Amino acid sequence: MKHRIVVLGAGYAGAFAAGNLARRLSPADTVITVVNAAPDFVERMRLHQLAIGQDLAFRKLADVFAGTGVRLRLARVTGVDPERRAVAVTGEDGDGELAYDTLLYALGSSVAHHGVPGVAEHAFDVTGRSSALRLRERLAGLDGGGTVLIVGEGLTGIETATEFAESRPDLSVALAARGELGAWLSPKARRHLRQAFDRLGITVHEHTGIEAVEPSRAIAADGTSIPADVTVWSAGFAVHPIAAASGLEVAETGQIVVDRTMRSVSHPDVYAAGDCAYAIAENGRPLPMSCASAGFTNMQATAAIIARLTGSKVPTTGLKYLGNHISLGRRDAIFQMVDGDARSKSWYLGGRTAARLKSGVLKGAGWGIAHPTFGMPKRKRRLATASDLVGVRAAA
Repeated sequence: MKHRIVVLGAGYAGAFAAGNLARRLSPADTVITVVNAAPDFVERMRLHQLAIGQDLAFRKLADVFAGTGVRLRLARVTGVDPERRAVAVTGEDGDGELAYDTLLYALGSSVAHHGVPGVAEHAFDVTGRSSALRLRERLAGLDGGGTVLIVGEGLTGIETATEFAESRPDLSVALAARGELGAWLSPKARRHLRQAFDRLGITVHEHTGIEAVEPSRAIAADGTSIPADVTVWSAGFAVHPIAAASGLEVAETGQIVVDRTMRSVSHPDVYAAGDCAYAIAENGRPLPMSCASAGFTNMQATAAIIARLTGSKVPTTGLKYLGNHISLGRRDAIFQMVDGDARSKSWYLGGRTAARLKSGVLKGAGWGIAHPTFGMPKRKRRLATASDLVGVRAAA
């Protein structure tokens, strides 16, 4: 019987991982199935562009995996039973169940409301294609201009604010930051960021926590009312509670607790990658939820899965950030180098050169997804014998 590998989610982590597994493992020994609710690959890093009205090309997952040997199941995951090694799904074909021998959990994350009143009812976000399209429709209705408030001073908030202000100069764009704008950047990069905000006419409300969202305004912690025809919530991410409900060991965040190889510490047949993995970086801190983390963790998870199934030594891939890359519209950006403790170095790259570099990163990621088995070796690795695999499952 072939070894059944099931990958949950076809975002940056899941899609790359499925292609990597198909590229390196023999189809004579393995069956790889990807489960995803949507039929398209969604470039999450560009959803703020979609929301403001820019047209993006979406790749059909059926086309992405065509000819790779990867099976695609369009369905929503409703549960995971790690004791029975089974995944419950529901889709156009109704409810069903997929059995697995190895599971790679890469369901990603969604917007975190943090229990703030009115966010679910009145705020918009850019964490998914459907929510970005909903925001796009709302912004298109502001023909004569209007006020847009971005809540959150992280990478998503900054990129969203600058993209909106550049693409729609008729809008009055503001950003609410709990702390200082760009506080983690080097002094020169922070100055560049502020100049970009000034150039684009973005109002910044620093040291302003939002404690309620209403249809036409947001209420700050000090009671200040900030007018907003549209409030865009970008104050962090949250993972789906499926992992916690399944009995897998999770952190307080709901992320699956994994070892250095991205293997669940409670269930050795389960691996996690992307936002849903609680992984410790080389600096001793948990990896943040980000596209970069998706890259680190999916490479480590697939390397570990392949090594264990083929009876090889498990390699370790790097879990170290080099820097933060922040788009400031289409013609400006910041690339901030960081040290081993994720602290900003004095050097940074800004302007059009940084923007071209960021564009190259996005295009490279998209190309990689569209060609999941590029460079496929003529000879793929065979699995170890059945008796060896029994030991592999129990081995660290």
